[in-house]
Amino acid sequence: MRTGHRRKTAVLCALLCLCMAGLMGRLAYLMIARADYYSARAQELHQRERTIKAARGRILDANGVVIAANRTVCTISVIYSQVTDRERVIQVLSEELEMDEAAVRSRVEKRSLREIVRTNVDKETGDRIREYRLDGVKVDEDYRRYYPYGELASKVLGFTGSDNQGIIGLEVQYDSVLKGKNGTILTMADAVGVEIENTFEDRIEPEAGNDLFVSLDVNIQKYAQQAAEETMERKGAKKVSIIIMNPQNGELLAMANVPEFDLNDPFTLNMEFATTLTASQKQELLNQMWRNPAINDTYEPGSTFKIVTAAAALEAGVVSLNDTFSCPGYRIVEDRKIRCHKVGGHGTETFLQGAMNSCNPVFIDVGQRLGVERYCRYFEQFGLKGKTGIDLPGEASTIMHRTEDMGLVELATVSFGQSFQITPIQLITTAASIVNGGKRVTPHFGVTVASADGMNVRKLDYPQGASIVSEETSALMRQILEQVVAEGSGKKAALEGYRIGGKTATSEKLPRSMKKYISSFIGFAPADNPQVIALITIDEPQGIYYGGTIAAPVIADVFRNILPYLGIERNQLDVD
Repeated sequence: MRTGHRRKTAVLCALLCLCMAGLMGRLAYLMIARADYYSARAQELHQRERTIKAARGRILDANGVVIAANRTVCTISVIYSQVTDRERVIQVLSEELEMDEAAVRSRVEKRSLREIVRTNVDKETGDRIREYRLDGVKVDEDYRRYYPYGELASKVLGFTGSDNQGIIGLEVQYDSVLKGKNGTILTMADAVGVEIENTFEDRIEPEAGNDLFVSLDVNIQKYAQQAAEETMERKGAKKVSIIIMNPQNGELLAMANVPEFDLNDPFTLNMEFATTLTASQKQELLNQMWRNPAINDTYEPGSTFKIVTAAAALEAGVVSLNDTFSCPGYRIVEDRKIRCHKVGGHGTETFLQGAMNSCNPVFIDVGQRLGVERYCRYFEQFGLKGKTGIDLPGEASTIMHRTEDMGLVELATVSFGQSFQITPIQLITTAASIVNGGKRVTPHFGVTVASADGMNVRKLDYPQGASIVSEETSALMRQILEQVVAEGSGKKAALEGYRIGGKTATSEKLPRSMKKYISSFIGFAPADNPQVIALITIDEPQGIYYGGTIAAPVIADVFRNILPYLGIERNQLDVD
């Protein structure tokens, strides 16, 4: 028995020695082979990381005027394990931040590594809180977007959210350009999470975002926005949009969409309500307020689209300026009687006169000469089936009949701008491309991107499409549209000393039974060498609603202000 006992003891000792050897080997492995790994893990457990926000790049107008900048704000947070006087912290923060004490208490008493109490606190308040030297309270500087001009071009510029990320407009379109790279502060803490004083602080500096230079001109935008606001008030309209573009290269000089909203307070509705709104109702109204109708909404363009029909017909050679037509006040197409705006008709008139009179029967006849197949081919050739490619989010597409679904009635109505829908930006871009010599342009705001220190500058490029009409057709269209303003339906857009071309429109909204209209006018100058083109749309004007009466004079007034500003001189021969 003693022999058996000794044998068991020896086995147990051997097993114990083997286990000890294994443990020693494992310990040696961890201490030597895995030392760096576990050292790093230990370091992580005692490190506290705070973000240093990067400054967002500025947006500057055509003259280098800053239209979107940053203001320094603070983020106030608490670290639970470091707070030594919780009641004092709650008292100070609720008073300084003007917050409900219960809300502050819930954050201060929450057991978390770091709890944010409030963001976007003005720097003065942040500095006062810092002076209290409250244990566990952190005041980190941050940036908030600031728009010096408030409502100016609000639906173009857009704004940023609480995370300083773009939400709508240029802010979101160029977010990757404007946003910088955040930095960090790494500090050491003890076993219970309290930061250790006088220890090394590892700091990774943030990188500021790039600046964006745009073609929008603050002064021209002011003219456009003021004109739109006055028009909306005078005509009791639902909304008014004005787009101003350089037709030679597609640069957008202004885009006003009234009513605009305050970019520095974008979550406050620009209208009042008698009843309390639910959260979903308010969000829906905010979405509508932020919406840019110049690019997000489609409408029946009406007679301004006769520019396209005329250009296609001239390019195809199915009509000339002196071809004669007869207008009895209507045209019968299959089983439909389609009326002219002049009830008694225009009688016998040339194609040029038909354009000047904005005569529907003339354009119905021209459309029939082209035919469905050829008209649809020109529609596509002019770039009307796709989007313009504007550098703003949410551009809508043209809503057009499929070729196989178009009959003679649909062809007739499309020929004078009805039964399909288009965006204002698509219409002005196509018109610009027709009168600029025939080259399709891409509308855009972005011009150059520059680093914060201005050392690196990159020019933004935009595609220029193939020629959509010949130079000869373009010249004829400029001649026709100049006569429309000089002696035709656009006479109220005439401006002494300047050669102005343009086209009026009065389109009836759907359903027709509502008897609501969109009045518009598209104009350009100088007519022989266009340097600026503008489109105004007036949605649901009250009283007189004809485009030639209420829309054309607005563009004349805008041109009166901006043509001298752009250095476009008066024609002295005309003045004399």
